[in-house]
Amino acid sequence: MMSADQQMLFVGSYAPADKAGIHIFDFDGSSGSLISRGSFAGVAKPSFLVVHPNGRWFYAVSETGLESDGRLGAVYAFHIDRNPLKIQSINQQSTDGDWPCHLIIDGSGRWLLAANYGTGSVAVYPIQPDGQVGEKTAFVEHQGRGPNEERQERAHAHSTILAPDNRFVFVVDLGIDQLVTYQFDVASGQLSPHAIAEAHPGAGPRHGAFHPDGRRLYLANELDNTVTVYDYDGQQGQLHALQTLDTLPPGAPENTVADIHVSASGSRVYVSNRGHNSVAVFAVGENGSLKNLGFPSCGGDWPRNFSLSPDGRYMLVANRFSNEISVLPVQVGEGELGEPLTQVSVSEPSCVQFLIG
Repeated sequence: MMSADQQMLFVGSYAPADKAGIHIFDFDGSSGSLISRGSFAGVAKPSFLVVHPNGRWFYAVSETGLESDGRLGAVYAFHIDRNPLKIQSINQQSTDGDWPCHLIIDGSGRWLLAANYGTGSVAVYPIQPDGQVGEKTAFVEHQGRGPNEERQERAHAHSTILAPDNRFVFVVDLGIDQLVTYQFDVASGQLSPHAIAEAHPGAGPRHGAFHPDGRRLYLANELDNTVTVYDYDGQQGQLHALQTLDTLPPGAPENTVADIHVSASGSRVYVSNRGHNSVAVFAVGENGSLKNLGFPSCGGDWPRNFSLSPDGRYMLVANRFSNEISVLPVQVGEGELGEPLTQVSVSEPSCVQFLIG
């Protein structure tokens, strides 16, 4: 049985199907250490994972595409036995699109949403009573392009965000510089078009995170290395841009923004920089506006997804090109992030997710 200071950590990666691509660790919150519990092979490029709130199931994408890999992407369901640890594959479903790169579970725990980056589409699946991924109930595909001819040649749905009250889904589309809002019917799993919030041209929106009070949404823009603050009208399901700031210091090298998270207290916003190999740290003002506090090191090379520990004392970063998970102490007012306390080797890590509870 785990102590109160211990949590289970799941790591996804870009490993091929014949290599271990999903890794599990015990994280010790008293020391910041990671102890390997095992790994799982059999899924090609399991680049993003999400753990069900019941702690018994988790889900992974297979970030494959028809032209690049000879098959469309897929989502996989797994059952977790914790003591002793055992992972069992439950089932899989096609995402009917290329390169699925993001998953979320809705607030009811009944629905799984997958974003297909390559083909600019989103699929909704029911989570069955035994944890299986059921046949999809909704599928939307975006059209259009942006000013960046190399990266915005078509729609690229990069992630989905659920409204705090579970009534709306925001699809973050890098290719068309939009957050496309859908009404979400939790009874049927259907998506209905509702509104569009524009990002600035060429921004390339990638990931977003709500403030704990639900009144502000913070959006990480991959292509122009910025973060934008949106006011959120929860009753109307409308987003309005308020502020945009750079995630890099002057003179920084070529870079693309990756992940974004808000601290549980709501006092900090963090954005990972791939290339500059840093985490941009922002203080949150009373009105939700941001002020940059610095750009401490991510503890490795090419930080993709990262997670804050449940107690907020640590940041765990998937550094893809240095093949490691780095554990950084959160030090408010002292450079904001310290030097790595722990670094463990994982081939091409891309995602770190805690099992809470």
